[in-house]
Amino acid sequence: MSKKLLAVLILFFCLLSFAAMQLMPGFVQKAGVIPPATLPNGSVDTSDMEKPCSNENPQWRQAQVIDGVEIEASLACEPDNPYDVAASVKGTNNISMATLMQTRLAQDAVTMGEDIDKDGDPDVINIKLEIMELNGGSPDGEYLINTFDIAPGIQPALWVFAPKSQGMGVKSFTTFAANPLLRAPSPTIRVEQGDKVTITLENTHYLPHTIHLHGVDHPWQTSTGDDNDGMEEHSVFPGQNHVYEIQPRHIGTMLYHCHVQTARHMLMGLSGMFVIEENQPNNWVQTFNVGAGQVRHRSVATKKAFTQEYDLFYQSLDKKLTQIVQEYGDPRLVANKMTRDYNITESFENYFMLNGHSFPYTLRDSLVVVGDNENVKLRVANAQRSSVALHIHGHKATITAYDGVEQPAGLQITRDVFDIAPAQRIDLQLQSQNDGLHSYGPGLWMFHDHVLTATSSDGMEPGGNMAILAYKPLVDEQGMPKMHEASLMELFNKKFYSKQQSLWDTGEFSHLLGEAGIFEISMVRLALFGLVVGLLIGLLIFISVAYKQKNKS
Repeated sequence: MSKKLLAVLILFFCLLSFAAMQLMPGFVQKAGVIPPATLPNGSVDTSDMEKPCSNENPQWRQAQVIDGVEIEASLACEPDNPYDVAASVKGTNNISMATLMQTRLAQDAVTMGEDIDKDGDPDVINIKLEIMELNGGSPDGEYLINTFDIAPGIQPALWVFAPKSQGMGVKSFTTFAANPLLRAPSPTIRVEQGDKVTITLENTHYLPHTIHLHGVDHPWQTSTGDDNDGMEEHSVFPGQNHVYEIQPRHIGTMLYHCHVQTARHMLMGLSGMFVIEENQPNNWVQTFNVGAGQVRHRSVATKKAFTQEYDLFYQSLDKKLTQIVQEYGDPRLVANKMTRDYNITESFENYFMLNGHSFPYTLRDSLVVVGDNENVKLRVANAQRSSVALHIHGHKATITAYDGVEQPAGLQITRDVFDIAPAQRIDLQLQSQNDGLHSYGPGLWMFHDHVLTATSSDGMEPGGNMAILAYKPLVDEQGMPKMHEASLMELFNKKFYSKQQSLWDTGEFSHLLGEAGIFEISMVRLALFGLVVGLLIGLLIFISVAYKQKNKS
């Protein structure tokens, strides 16, 4: 056999092999874009499905008194730890050791001093904050540490200010999950008008940071002549501490955030709400509202005017930025990648969060639960890169303050969409009076950012910062909305947000709207596959025999 003929036969063999691979059938086959009639594709994989509510600490939902601190009831699936609330009100130096041990707070996380004006509450407040990384990479293995899921299976890296804590960064020795104090968003901080407040930043992180008290009345320098404005020129480097001093004269809803590489550090999560409450007698305010949400120990002034109070904190994340700290373990590489390689002008917002979570996890701790004829205060802050267009279904609320400045009655606006610029805050008065204006009546009313991308998580919808304004009869005993059971079971599934499962994969319409399914292999294709394989075997035998005969000759 000539070399030319052998080359032709080898080429023919290669072509037949390629054809065989293309025609190789399975027992079943996925449907194409326009599939023929399909068979059911089997039951939904439930291996990554979670309970909508873990119901881990149901006793925390009750109204209770701890060390003399009255803590309001919460209907949330994941209520605040009431011991954290008590410590935040009385100070870690004024509660029993039994109460302190039920928290993760350090003994000096928030300490209360003397009552200078003799009105029944402390006027000297000392706060200590650390900086923690969530969902960061570990040098010890291919896993993330101090994990905090913002939604099922979604773990972007985050940096947060956290109250100074004791013990490990994780819940226990058997998990990588962060302890409950280490979470997004950074805690809402509350102080009283006229209080002498010190905020100590203990930089436990590997990059420099500051605290800028955005909108908070504060002098430019401390009493010792040090920086008090938190600008980048006065960065607090790793392992260093810095004390900020304030005695705010003006009440309102403000912010605090890092002002080092501000565009990047805020987009990594280093921001929180800062509230100055009106000076009132016997006014023990809740210094930390961990995770924001419902305020379970309200100020005297708020109790007089409202039946409830909620903090609503909006944030967004760029997954390209957050992945940097998961991929590089060397602080020098992290700093270089963030400052030189990452271009903030080409950034995207992939994840949108309300109080540290994206839908459906927002249903666990960010429901606003009301009864009939209530008057609810909502403090709303926008720490996203983009504007928020907050829309509340079934209700029209009234803007009572912009950026911490109360508006006269004649300038207060009642509407159902609120434009909130980046770093802006508004106070809302939400009334559940069923009069067709303030409320359309009881229900499970969605509220969300009406910028359309914000209701998605990396493009998957429903997601983002959607939440629900729920009337009490429509919330079950675990704090979850009723009438949503079927859809919630699909959404509390990691496979959905990793784009491995259809939204409508169960239920009576799954055959129309779920996965396209499978269909039986075509007999014609099976016959062609057999023919091609037969030709391949015959050709292989022919080449082998011809090659042996040539060698003998």
